[in-house]
Amino acid sequence: MAEEEEKKTEEVPAAEGVEPEAADKSEAVEEKSVPESELLKAKAESEDFKRKWYLVTAEYENYRKRTAATKQTAYFEGKADILVKILPVADNLELALGVCKDDKTKEGIEMVLKNFLKVLEAEGIEQIDPVGEPFDPTFSEAIMAAPAAEGEEDGIVRQVCRKGYKKGDKVLRFAQVVVTKS
Repeated sequence: MAEEEEKKTEEVPAAEGVEPEAADKSEAVEEKSVPESELLKAKAESEDFKRKWYLVTAEYENYRKRTAATKQTAYFEGKADILVKILPVADNLELALGVCKDDKTKEGIEMVLKNFLKVLEAEGIEQIDPVGEPFDPTFSEAIMAAPAAEGEEDGIVRQVCRKGYKKGDKVLRFAQVVVTKS
């Protein structure tokens, strides 16, 4: 039996007409025989894909930033719209203070107005009250002209009929004012 096994191992056929060492050499030759033009073409294609990937990545990053900015702007504009709608509450409280005769009622209205103005201040909203300043159309609208008194300059805000409000540089509501005119 040992003799039969020896014969089987000896009878393993080699590659037809090629020695085992020669087969390894032919594979090495095949790898080197890739034309250089194909290699250059593959490198160029690789660079093209890389460039396109960078472009797509940059476009996505710009899109992400744009949508975040748009979302934030929409949020703040929506918030400003609501605040503009509740500003007449402050106007009405101030009017109520002016006509109120009872001290306890007046004190209560002052407290409510003070709290309301604190809420506006917490939101970064400031009152526009330009009395005694030169008229500035970027913050105020003139609703009436009054004759200037002696020694008073022309174009000065004499009275505020309705206070204005702004948040930063953005005017939420223009102040309505009376301006002196000679």
